Amino acid sequence: MLVTESATPVRQAAVPAVRRPSVIVVAHRGASASAPENTLAALRTAARLGAHMAELDVRRTADGELVVLHDPTLRRTTNVDAVYPARRSRRVEDFTLAELRRLDAGSWFGPAFEGEPIPTLGEAMTTMKSCGLGALIELKVRRRDPELAQRIVDQVCADAHWRAAGAEGRLIVQSFDWVTLRAIGRLLPGVRTAVLGKTHTRYALRRVARYAAQINPHHLRVTASYVRHVHEHGLAMFGWTVNTDQAIRRLIRDGVDGIITDYPDRVAAHLAIAA
Repeated sequence: MLVTESATPVRQAAVPAVRRPSVIVVAHRGASASAPENTLAALRTAARLGAHMAELDVRRTADGELVVLHDPTLRRTTNVDAVYPARRSRRVEDFTLAELRRLDAGSWFGPAFEGEPIPTLGEAMTTMKSCGLGALIELKVRRRDPELAQRIVDQVCADAHWRAAGAEGRLIVQSFDWVTLRAIGRLLPGVRTAVLGKTHTRYALRRVARYAAQINPHHLRVTASYVRHVHEHGLAMFGWTVNTDQAIRRLIRDGVDGIITDYPDRVAAHLAIAA
């Protein structure tokens, strides 16, 4: 697949080596409507609800470990105020992994998930592998972070399952930071990368196709003509975050390659009707 300017043309690489569903169901932060987002419980639930892949967010800790958490701060989804009342900062990057291990990342969602921890990326990838899920990894980069890119590459290369998944399109790395995506493409040519952000003109799509395999826009930016233009440049498209029946039907009709949703069972049901 095309992740660098000298690689195989994207038009050929956009077709995975293994058979895939006509529309990929991607559980947003795991099945985040049914379990606390970005936890192992959410990933296991996503597999039960018919997801093909799970999207998760990755950040670095103060000691350089990779953890799965969406927000830059810990307040919304953990009990950080109760555990660390004297700490001035609530930013993930100011806590070590050992400190994050003390936090409860499940109780905010419901008592059934009390004690659910913040997982490391390694733990999340092990769970996804055991559940048969592909991985859509979003890098949360506040600034260009070559060390984060290298750590992601090291994580993938350490596991033969995920090395193969990258070649087959079952492992995708996405980010708003396109410089980091380019770095990952150079370090690990076998992995698919996806750009997040604005709607692109046809000229911009040609430039994106030099280093990425996908464009993943917000679902309100998706139109049938935009999907067609993206496909003409050999790129795939996943729309996010698609939760209502009306939006799900529209994106299926517009021809997207994947739907990122908090409700994987809802999307799976619509796909079954459309089949």
